[in-house]
Amino acid sequence: MSGAAERKIPTEAEMYAALCERHGADMQQKFAAGSAAVCGLGGLGSNIAVSLARAGLGRLFLVDFDCVDISNLNRQQYFPDQLGMPKTEALSDTLHRIAPYCQIEYRTVRLDEDNIPELLRDFPVICEAFDRADQKAMLVNTVLTKLPDAVLVSGSGMAGLGSPNRIRTRKISDHFYLSGDLESDSAKGLGLISARVAVCAAHQATVVLQILADKIDIS
Repeated sequence: MSGAAERKIPTEAEMYAALCERHGADMQQKFAAGSAAVCGLGGLGSNIAVSLARAGLGRLFLVDFDCVDISNLNRQQYFPDQLGMPKTEALSDTLHRIAPYCQIEYRTVRLDEDNIPELLRDFPVICEAFDRADQKAMLVNTVLTKLPDAVLVSGSGMAGLGSPNRIRTRKISDHFYLSGDLESDSAKGLGLISARVAVCAAHQATVVLQILADKIDIS
């Protein structure tokens, strides 16, 4: 029998106990009962989703319309053998390997003002992780006006090799948090580098976990 065939996936109870040991039982219970939507599965969104899955989030909803391209591999959580797959399917497969007991749902669709209220209405926390400024603005405006009970965590400014210390999270309102340096822009010729994009994604994922744990700490 091969080594691969002998390896067994831990039970749900075993994985939950391990997370409780790391996070504490009370906090892990909140994570396990929590849910979030990640809109856009590029450098920000794919890293956000991985962090939330590793934290033991109970339910994740993934939304994107794009397929995995070779240009994505420098900063996004995909593998060369997933090229051409819809990002929703590819990331769902990866997350199931990381967190086999997380409830992962996805829709391969382009979000717009008409479908956002229906698709995202069940999620108390929504992560905006789009690439284009106009799409970011559309999602932010739609969620804040049509889903007023949801908390939105958005990202803006993570390109280039500037100091990661310039990336921080700001509380715009009780229902809107914004992570990034608010300046760097890949459209201005500054490349998206994996490490700095991951820093911004980690900020967004941390805010999501703070919200779910009722431990907001944004200075």
